[in-house]
Order: sequence, then structure tokens, then C-alpha cells
Amino acid sequence: MSLEAAQHSDTGRPLRPFAARQVAVLGAALAALLTALSGRYGYHRDELYFRVAGDHLAAGYVDQPPLTPLLARLSTTLFGDTVMGLRVVSTLTCVAGVVVVALIARELGGGRRAQVFAAACTAVSSVILVNGHLVSTATFDIFLWLLISLFTLRLLRTGDGRWYLAVGAAAGIGVLNKYLVGLLLFGVLVSVLVVGPRRVLRSWWPVAGALVALALAAPNLWWQAAHGWPQLTIAVGISAEDGAENRALFVPLQFVYLSPVFVPVLVAGARRLWRDPDIRWARPFGLAYPLLAVLVLAIGGKAYYVIPLLIVVLAAGAAPAVRWAASRRKPGARRWALPALVLVAAAVNVVASLPVLPPTSLNLINGMNKEQGEQVGWPELTAAVATAWRGIPAERRDQAVIFTQNYGEAGAIARYGPEHGLPGPYSGHMSFADWGAPPDSATGPVVLVHYPSNRTIGRHFTDCRPVATVDNGHGLENDEQGTVVQLCAGTDAPWSAIWPDLRRYY
Repeated sequence: MSLEAAQHSDTGRPLRPFAARQVAVLGAALAALLTALSGRYGYHRDELYFRVAGDHLAAGYVDQPPLTPLLARLSTTLFGDTVMGLRVVSTLTCVAGVVVVALIARELGGGRRAQVFAAACTAVSSVILVNGHLVSTATFDIFLWLLISLFTLRLLRTGDGRWYLAVGAAAGIGVLNKYLVGLLLFGVLVSVLVVGPRRVLRSWWPVAGALVALALAAPNLWWQAAHGWPQLTIAVGISAEDGAENRALFVPLQFVYLSPVFVPVLVAGARRLWRDPDIRWARPFGLAYPLLAVLVLAIGGKAYYVIPLLIVVLAAGAAPAVRWAASRRKPGARRWALPALVLVAAAVNVVASLPVLPPTSLNLINGMNKEQGEQVGWPELTAAVATAWRGIPAERRDQAVIFTQNYGEAGAIARYGPEHGLPGPYSGHMSFADWGAPPDSATGPVVLVHYPSNRTIGRHFTDCRPVATVDNGHGLENDEQGTVVQLCAGTDAPWSAIWPDLRRYY
């Protein structure tokens, strides 16, 4: 029998029954946990940005494609313009991702117990809990990577080229969320070319799938091209700024983003993808993960970029882990080993990833997961800005402007400012710069909001004096603690003249 034939010799085997009831119960429990905690603390800075971006729907933005702002707008429209309403879409996406992982374990020959174990490990992993709690581009990126992996595994297992259409559709939607999906497609394609089964490439179906993806992604690609590919400019800048730190943390975070206690399952999954003859057709996923890990490490990308592929490896390890636990050798100890792994991971990751602790205790967590701290202090920041605004004589407020250093500050003022009678803020950061500069008739005063370390932001503003300092009230040392609010007389030139210099991409 030839290698190509051997790789497809098992494709006629029926899949194991799907553990629909057990996975549904697990998904419902996860949804209940995320919903119960979704209103605790407050918005993340990125969520405040997405909320405003959702009011400026477009085919693209300088720093991202349009899907996440669109979904944020949809969630607040359907479920209310609150923290909880915004996060419903993330909760649903997270739960759907856990179901997809169970289906991946099934695709790889796992029975009901393996499916439930793979889904449970995923549900309690820190990367899923963090991104299921918050609205972020990573939330939907992880789900789409997992969905593409499921469709690709089905394609490799059956050899049915029609699955390219599903892969192409998911990839096209993925491009509308984050261009990182191209990494996954590249990694899997190279891996198939190296280890097979190469026969799945010998038809017109790959071209058809690519055309579907291109058709879906075309509006955003056109927008980026028409605007000079600003997202690439941002990506290069962020990599240059954070690349060294990303490389240093890449390897340890591969384990932290899931859980260190899952390492034995990951090892079993990696070995199985390479050595199990029953799933030889899935070997490309055994190569794609290390291949992309090396690539992301080389370019200084963030550690979470390749985590979805590591979850696929975890799903592959679920079946041997369940077989090990069911072994007659030391049955008492092994019977409880897998539930114990899940419970230990859940106990640690829930505290580190979700808003369980009081905000006054968050400094303990912030070093590991700064996203927790990013959800605290935005109403207090807005109140500090309101203090400066009230210092402006009423007759001059028509010509006054609130200008912020970053989109989180601007997003917070846009959300909480109306409660204080504040006008809409302006910022030169990311797409806020595209949503308009103040009119030249706005000659001042200017309320200027910025980090105390930023000594250059005030170069175009005159006669500035500090009015307030942001204190989140919890002693939490997050990025906005100590932010300075200044009141300036005006600008040294019309807004239209200084706006290009105030623009900042990262």
C-alpha cells in the first residue's frame, strides 16, 4: 500500500457519537460563570474603543478589520449598552469554541469521554476565560482558527474537496477580524506539502475555497489598500516596540495560556499526531504548531497567536489521556486524575483570568494578567476630566475641546462623559484620528489627558496647568493610575494644521 493510500485508509470509519448532552451542560456552566462575572469591574480599554468604533462602522480601520466593532455594535444593540450587554457576544463565542474543540476531538477519533475532557480542558484554560470574558479581536480569532482547524481536519480525513468551501468561508470571515488567520493557512499548507496527504491539493477545490475567502475579505482588503495599508504600519511598529518582550515570554506563556497541568496531555497529543497510524492524515497539525511557533517567535509576535493550534494538540491528546485513566493498572488513582487536572486548572485560571478578587487585591494578579487591571478606573478618569471641564467658564465651553492621549481615555469619556455633561472627546490615537479633528473654530481652552511620562504631547498646547490626577480609588497600579488632566489655554496653530502631528498609530 502506498503512503498516500495508507494516509486515507481509515477515512471510511464512522466517527464516534457526539457527546452533545455532556458538552451542552459544560457549555451552559461556562456561560453561566462568564455571565455572572461579566458586569464586575468595568470595561476594558479595548472594549471602550470597540464601542465607539461600532458607531463608526466601516469596511476597515487603521488598526483592525471591521468584524469586532460590528459584533460589539450588534451585541449592545440586542442586549443593551452596558458592560454585560457588550460581552454577551464574547460569552457565546467562547462557548461555541468549546463545542468546536469537542468536535475536533471527535474528528480525531475520540469517544464521548475524550470529547468532554478536551472541551473541559479548553473551557478552564486561561486564554479562553480571558477572551470569553472580554470583547477582543482575539476572542473571535481563536474561535475562527478552531473552526478552520475542524473543517481542515474533516477535509484531510475524508478527502472531500468540498470542505475547501467551508475552510474558505471561515478564513474569509477570519480576515475580516484579524489578518493572523493567514498564518494558520500558511502553516497548514506548508505542513501538508511536507508530510501529506498531498492529494487533497490536486483538484480545483483549493482554488474555489481561496476565491470564497477572497470574496468575503475583499471589502476590507480594498479599504486597507486604498488607505496605504495602515494596519501593516501598526503591526511593524508594535513588533519593533514589544518584540523583545514577546520573545522572552513566548515559551512560558504557551503553558500559562492553557495551564501547566495540561502538559502531559499536550505531550500525548503531539506524540499521537505524529505516530498514531489511525490519524496519520492529521499529521500536518503536528507540524503546523511548531512551525508557526518558531515563525511567530522569530518575528516577535505575541504568544497567544498560535494557541488555537496548541488547543488542537490538546484535543488530540484527550483520547490517550482517557485511555490511560481507564487502564486497569492503579484504577483508583487514575480514575480521578483527569477530573483533578481540570479542577486544579480551573481553580487557578478562574482567579487569574476573571474578576473574582476585589479590585483592591488586583495588584497580586496584574503582573500575570494586566487585562484585569485594565477594567478598573474608567469612571474615575472621566470624573477627573469633568473636574477640569467645570473649571472652564460656561461662555467659553462652545470653543473648548477634550483631547486624550489614547483611545481608552477617549472611549471612557465617550461612555461616561454624558453623565457629567461632557462633550465628545477627540484623540489622535488609532482610528479616533480618522473620526475627525476639532473644528478650527474651537480655539480653546483644551482639557488635555495624558500619561505623566508623556512629555511631548503638550508641544502644541499653550499655557497648560495640571488640574487633576486620576486615582482609581483602589490603589491599583494600572496604566491609567496617575494619568494627568491639564487645562490649557489653547493650541499654537489651528487644529487642521497640527492634526497630522497629533496622529499616533501605536
